[in-house]
Amino acid sequence: MNTFTTSNRSAATVTAGVDEVWTALTDPALLARLTPFLQRVRPEGEDHWVWEMTKVPVMGTSFSFTFRERMTFDEPHRIDFVHDPAPGARETAGVEGWYRLTPRGENTHLETSLAITVELPFPGLLRPAVTAGMKGVVALMGQRFSAHLLQHLHARSV
Repeated sequence: MNTFTTSNRSAATVTAGVDEVWTALTDPALLARLTPFLQRVRPEGEDHWVWEMTKVPVMGTSFSFTFRERMTFDEPHRIDFVHDPAPGARETAGVEGWYRLTPRGENTHLETSLAITVELPFPGLLRPAVTAGMKGVVALMGQRFSAHLLQHLHARSV
């Protein structure tokens, strides 16, 4: 097993209010419905969410991951998340990042940044190909999540 990491940062202004966007981004069940490959998000205690991903395609095969994130909410401006496995848990994936919501009149400027780290059974020699594949999957997930979020909000990007 080797560790592979990719990151993504994006931003858009959407025709929905900050409160509407905040409500969507802080609803674990809704996030699972909006995000490709995300089967379920379940709250654990007051400040953790457990993310269950299934059949994530990488290099001609697919993998499932379950990871626990510490969630920090600064309503309605920012959501931070950091990988924080339960004591004694062995997790092969984790994400660290944030969402930032900024009012723009009646619209919301939404920014996100994330870094995904996974352990995969590929040799380190394949790092460039695996990382490129991961980057492609993350881009696809982001595009589809954005489209689903806009549809849910009855909004568009401006």
